[in-house]
Amino acid sequence: MSLVAERLRSIKARIYAAAMRAGRDPASVRLVAVTKTVPVEFVVEAVEAGAKILGENRVQEALDKMRGLETLKPGHLSEAGLPAWHLIGPLQKNKARLAVGNFSLIHSLESPELAREIDRQAKKKGIVQNALLEINIASEETKHGIRPEDAAGFMKEASGLENLNITGLMCVPPAADDPEKSRPYFKEMNRLAAELALEGFEMTELSMGMSQDFEVAAEEGATLVRVGTAIFGARG
Repeated sequence: MSLVAERLRSIKARIYAAAMRAGRDPASVRLVAVTKTVPVEFVVEAVEAGAKILGENRVQEALDKMRGLETLKPGHLSEAGLPAWHLIGPLQKNKARLAVGNFSLIHSLESPELAREIDRQAKKKGIVQNALLEINIASEETKHGIRPEDAAGFMKEASGLENLNITGLMCVPPAADDPEKSRPYFKEMNRLAAELALEGFEMTELSMGMSQDFEVAAEEGATLVRVGTAIFGARG
């Protein structure tokens, strides 16, 4: 078994244990293996080891890796199958054309302007693009996302866009050396999602938690955890 496969198996076991501690169905927490700057051969190892969702920060890097994986079909990836791709990094409006339709989920919807552009590009392609509303949960000046108090207004405005389907929320809490420091922010995200759901908005997905705090996120309601370094090692 490769080192990537061993790490992936360990991460899945830790997600399972965290969900069980919280009384959640472990199947409700899905792993997004983040492949930012990871060579395609290691991505292949992860897919062969059972990674079903791959997450990328940059559109072009993801498109290159998508083509790389597709060239391996129907070869040794035929049994594992091709994974779903999620865009987890910031999306510029001028890259929306490339992102729409190539990612099953865009995690980083962060402005009304971007929402309208995604909707416009999806309409041109005759599809409905799924996305998550990125929440700046700590209202940090250096972070992307909508402030929590503006989320309901954003959702109301975006509800008129026929080719954009917002299925939940995403956040990146402040960097911390202790995973427990992320817990209050994850709790607040869960509370916000529940509040929006009561107002009639679809809130089936909650993307939160990374290599340093994914177990806490799983305990606090995450349905998607984004793990890269803990699977592939530190980036160069």
